[in-house]
Amino acid sequence: MAAAYRIGAAAEAVNLPDLPPYCPRRFQALVGHPMPGVEVRWVLARLDGTPAGWLRLELPQLDNTENASVELVVDPAYRRRGVGRALHEHGLRLLREAGRKRVVGAAVSALPGGPARDPAGDAFAAALGAHPALAAVRRRLDTTALDPAALDALAAGARIAAAGYRTVRWRQATPEEYVADVAYLEGRLMADAPTGDLEWEQENVDTDRIRGIERALDARGIRRYHVGAVHQATGRLAAWTMVSLAANSTWHAWQQITIVDPEHRGHRLGLLTKIDNLEQALAYEPDLRAIDTYNAAENVHMIRINEQLGFRASDASVEWQLTI
Repeated sequence: MAAAYRIGAAAEAVNLPDLPPYCPRRFQALVGHPMPGVEVRWVLARLDGTPAGWLRLELPQLDNTENASVELVVDPAYRRRGVGRALHEHGLRLLREAGRKRVVGAAVSALPGGPARDPAGDAFAAALGAHPALAAVRRRLDTTALDPAALDALAAGARIAAAGYRTVRWRQATPEEYVADVAYLEGRLMADAPTGDLEWEQENVDTDRIRGIERALDARGIRRYHVGAVHQATGRLAAWTMVSLAANSTWHAWQQITIVDPEHRGHRLGLLTKIDNLEQALAYEPDLRAIDTYNAAENVHMIRINEQLGFRASDASVEWQLTI
């Protein structure tokens, strides 16, 4: 565990140097508290007796039972010495034994005019025969540069469009009255968000699975801030967004899911909930100065909302899919 953590920390510092240090609590919980409905396989590679890389395979058990996702990490000091290839070939054997037909993994890359990023991940995936299935862009919001007046104006316009809805805030676990709606919205994500050429089914999400996800996030020490938009006529959540912070960070957060029920689109609920949750997170996290988010490059609607708030592109990520 200690060796694998050191490898992950070294790789993260090279691949994404503008992020906080690799969180040890999160890493330990990846091993001890996996997400519900996912079987995880770990492999550590040694080169001449020295730990040099690791592989984490996630095998869904409740849906997507022909698919798997992979994270393959090689210590920067041992790259281009066959470690990644050996881990990949071992992983393929495990996946074939498990009856999986496809595996998906992500690699970071630079944007034109953006900060430099090591292109080795994309080159490695292409050399293995994988194809780029979904391109995404990471954008960052500098919260120290927010214009309160402009944010208030955006929120006021969104509230007018969202007549008949009200926002609700919560932290950490979802209140019992909303957990079924959160499960429904979470389950819609693969159906509603752009997925490019990924062969990934809509996930089966129920309240038990949401509670299991929350327990896994608690084990990682993840602080979470949520806002939902309630349709007042029915009392149901029509939209939901979440921001999270790692256990070892006070200055950096991730904008996670933002989703609006298709039946309630056109009321600017995505913008409204994001602004409300930004205010909530800043109220509880006074040192917060940067929020990152990933959007599929083709998700023009969400990108437009994020850029209205001040998010600006920093680098790219591609999900590579390999048929086994």
